[in-house]
Amino acid sequence: MPVSLESLGEFFSKAPGPELLTRIDPERIPQHLAVIMDGNGRWAAARRLPRAAGHREGAKAVRELIAAAIKLGIPYLTIYSFSSENWSRPADEVLGLMRLFVEVLERELASLEEMRVRVRVMGDIAALPEETAEAFRATVERTAVNDALTLVVALNYGGRAEIVRAAQGVAEDVASGNLRISHITEQAFAAHLYVPDVPDPDLVIRTSGEMRVSNFLLWQIAYSELWVTETLWPDFDRNDVLRALIDYQSRVRRFGGR
Repeated sequence: MPVSLESLGEFFSKAPGPELLTRIDPERIPQHLAVIMDGNGRWAAARRLPRAAGHREGAKAVRELIAAAIKLGIPYLTIYSFSSENWSRPADEVLGLMRLFVEVLERELASLEEMRVRVRVMGDIAALPEETAEAFRATVERTAVNDALTLVVALNYGGRAEIVRAAQGVAEDVASGNLRISHITEQAFAAHLYVPDVPDPDLVIRTSGEMRVSNFLLWQIAYSELWVTETLWPDFDRNDVLRALIDYQSRVRRFGGR
């Protein structure tokens, strides 16, 4: 059921929200929004703050994004929280991020349940520090029955690694006799992805102006629309979501056809 834009006036009351709302078509809200959250470090550096301060402000922007997705009736939201390449960052920054994940999950769990957000994780969480991995497992379990928004957290995630993992799963099916080589289809392959029941993203947002996908959802974004903003992630707000949707709705999606 399309969202009622009249009901969003208070939530998007900060200028230019009201004007942006008039340009939104409630019939064309994306079903799945994916976000590459970039720019925390640059945000902190511009203010002569430690990078950890940027990550903390970035966590606030995640809360803003979740609330906006729910208000707009977007059923699936995926956020790129920590890539498999991020381990190459300084050890103290990585450790701080792992601790911040635990802190944010513990602080926000009640709010997630109140908003009926279901949290799922894609990535190799077994390789995370046990405290961090357990915090995510507990959150996934506690929110499993929620139905307003499915929030997929890409954590220790890499698109190439996911594809390799899926290929291994297909190979095991063939080796065990459960799948013929001639029956390997895109659907059979996709069934081995981390969250195969989640639809492919309609729209991918990247903040901080970088024009790359950074190993994010390489299989799933084959026909996703891309929207890049110069805004650094900690400054990204609900009105930026509207700007992205307006641009998305101006496009004609042909999926390779005419």
